[in-house]
Amino acid sequence: MRIQLSDHFTFMRLIKFVFPSVMMMLFTSIYGVIDGLFVSNFAGKTPFAAINLIMPLLMGLGTIGFMIGTGGSAIVSKTLGKGDRNKANRYFSALVWSTIIIGLLLTIPGLIWLRPIAAALGAEEQMMNDCIIYGSILLSFQTAFMLQNVFQSFFITAEKPTLGLGITVTAGCTNIVLDALFVAVFHWGTAGAAAATVISQCVGGILPLFYFARKNDSLLQIVKPAFELNMLIKVCTNGSSELMTNLSLSLVNILYNFQLIKMAGENGIAAYGVIMYVNFIFLAVFIGYSIGIAPVIGFHYGEENHNELKNLLRKSMVLIGAAGIFLTCFAELLAKPLSLIFVSYDKTLLIMTCRGFQIYSISFLITGFNIFGSAFFTALNNGFVSAAISFLRTLLFQVICILFLPVLWGIDGIWLAITFAEISAAAVTFFFLVNKRKVYSYN
Repeated sequence: MRIQLSDHFTFMRLIKFVFPSVMMMLFTSIYGVIDGLFVSNFAGKTPFAAINLIMPLLMGLGTIGFMIGTGGSAIVSKTLGKGDRNKANRYFSALVWSTIIIGLLLTIPGLIWLRPIAAALGAEEQMMNDCIIYGSILLSFQTAFMLQNVFQSFFITAEKPTLGLGITVTAGCTNIVLDALFVAVFHWGTAGAAAATVISQCVGGILPLFYFARKNDSLLQIVKPAFELNMLIKVCTNGSSELMTNLSLSLVNILYNFQLIKMAGENGIAAYGVIMYVNFIFLAVFIGYSIGIAPVIGFHYGEENHNELKNLLRKSMVLIGAAGIFLTCFAELLAKPLSLIFVSYDKTLLIMTCRGFQIYSISFLITGFNIFGSAFFTALNNGFVSAAISFLRTLLFQVICILFLPVLWGIDGIWLAITFAEISAAAVTFFFLVNKRKVYSYN
């Protein structure tokens, strides 16, 4: 039976509805990891470190897609909740076109400034060459990557999460097969890994464009766009938390790399790269859940169904808490096997990676509440609170911890920084949830 945004959600119905979104994010994270896996094992430590060094720039430029997708789905789902499907489709169409235009405009300056930025991040000699090769290929297809991020949110708003999952799985399988062919068989190194990634991004970003451009049985279709300034500003405000999250992550990753290259050299960057790859997979559960439930929250907010908002918040807290406990235990048990997959060829690097991941994984107990809290307020069209949570969580608290904890505990302080930052952010998240309960009547 088809689950609709307007339904009352039990635990089972909620899990069924968000499951495709969780799987979609898991597959997105997994195939994002495949590049590093193949490059590390078939091209070596230096190309692997180069990819991790330039990745913050690539993710930073792609944050526009996350912002438009999450902020836009909040506006569109709220409009659907008010019963105005025509306006919702016009808003949706304007956001798709905006993504394409912005993506094309960002590509050229990205290519021009790629080498100076790589040099500023610390790339030299062979690492510089690998950064340029990998970065230039991905930047050339930046628009497809941004569209992929946008459609991940809008497939859920369109009540087509399973179709969105199918597209993501197809893109992921494309990347895995081509990575094996280009890197492991043809030995094209970073160029092969980059080519596999951009082809998969085209699958994830261009195929949905054709789907929504024609008549379909979903709630959304690309029609004549409505480029309303107030709507676009509201989308940017709503999605500012996701923009802030991804920009902050890019900046924080750069800071991590600076600290690690100073304390542990190339091994430190490689170890952090492995931890980040695995971290993406684990966090995908929380991010996928938040993306999946956001349109439901937005719809019931637009419908002024306060009882259902209360129901969704309470059930989400239970599910996220349970997931946090499970993922933390799972990560601790699998720290060594997961590290072996990436760096079995270097014993010193393996030991560093395994210990770092075991310490870093403690943060999974807390992280989910902060990710959901930010998404919850985005869905309620409160971009300020959402952005405040994200800014404090992903930038301010982490920067403070990364700078000062290594003074006390050395390299272990770097791995502990995320946990201290998440605990601080959780206090802020729960403050806003309590403080705003009467405003949105979910108390």
